[in-house]
This record gives sequence, C-alpha cells and structure tokens, in this order.
Amino acid sequence: MAALTVVLLVMIGPGCEGFFVDPVLTGLTVGPSATVQTGGSIQMSAVGTYNDGSQKTLSGVYWSSNPPTVATVSASGLVTGVEPGQATITGAKETASGTATITVTIGGLTSIRVTSQDGVTSIAYGNTEQFVATGTANGKTIDITDSVTWSTSPSSIQSVSMAPTTGMLTTLSGPTTAAQFQAVATDPTTGIAGQMTFIVHP
Repeated sequence: MAALTVVLLVMIGPGCEGFFVDPVLTGLTVGPSATVQTGGSIQMSAVGTYNDGSQKTLSGVYWSSNPPTVATVSASGLVTGVEPGQATITGAKETASGTATITVTIGGLTSIRVTSQDGVTSIAYGNTEQFVATGTANGKTIDITDSVTWSTSPSSIQSVSMAPTTGMLTTLSGPTTAAQFQAVATDPTTGIAGQMTFIVHP
C-alpha cells in the first residue's frame, strides 16, 4: 500500500502545474472615441478583459484605421487627423479586437475655394452640376465638399436647387431666361465661406 501511494504521488506531482494556467484574453476595449482637428493627434489605449474577470491595459496591440485618408494611426496607437470625416480605429491582439470612432474636423481653416466639378461656369436648365469646396488649413489644401453647408445666393431661384450637404445643383427645364447666382460653401464651425458665380440658361 505504501508503495502504491508513492507511485501515485510521483504520477500526480508533476501534473499539478497543469492546474495553474494563464488567464485567456476574451475581449478588448479601445478608446477614446473622440473628435480631433486636422493635424491634431490623440493617443488610443486598449484594455483587455480576461476569462477570470480581470482587466489590464495592453501593450503590443496591432492598430489600424479605416479609412486612413481621414485619420492615420501609428504602431503605438497615436491617431492623427488628416481630413474631415469619420474613421474607425481598430486595436487587435491575439483573437480579440475592439474599435473606436474618431471624428475629424477642420483645424486652422483660413479660406474656402468653390469650383464646379466639370470646370464649367454655366449649364442649361434640366441639367445638374456637382460643386467642390477646397479648404486651405494649416498651409494645406483639403477637399471639404462633404463638410461644408451648401447654399445659393439669392437663396431662392426659380427651377434651381442646391443640396445643402453635398453641393449638388439640380435644375428643371422650362425657364426661358437665364439666372445668375452664387454657389456658396460655408464652414459651419468658423463661418468661413467661399463662393463662385454660376449661370443657368435656357
């Protein structure tokens, strides 16, 4: 019996270490979700949750941004705003991942230039034309077409309408006289505006 006990202890002893295992990473929380200006930066962090209920801030996280044209992220998780819009920042480690949303606004805007997408200054009634807004900010030019508020001056023009969020001009056929007006793009944060003269003709 004593010999059997010794044998059992020898068999069980080395295997005891198997009962003590490292906790398994089951979730990842990435943050913060925030707003930054073009050219501005913010540091992201990732907190891991384990199967034993514990949490800790992680290093060695793989970072990515989508789309990188709006915001970039470095290997250390430093996010930099590139152009106005929203980007999803993803942090991943092992089989866990998490995301945060970064909203990029215009920083240091000094002027706005308005042009037509086709380079024209007039169209015939019944046609459409897309306008483009290019902002100068911190010495760089940025396409801010989707970040400005679009309007016309005067605001009401027969058979002519401007989409306030996209800059698409739509006209209806019918009028027999030409209409001249300003296509206006205004930054809602600073109030800085740009405009171009445009004509719709029969």
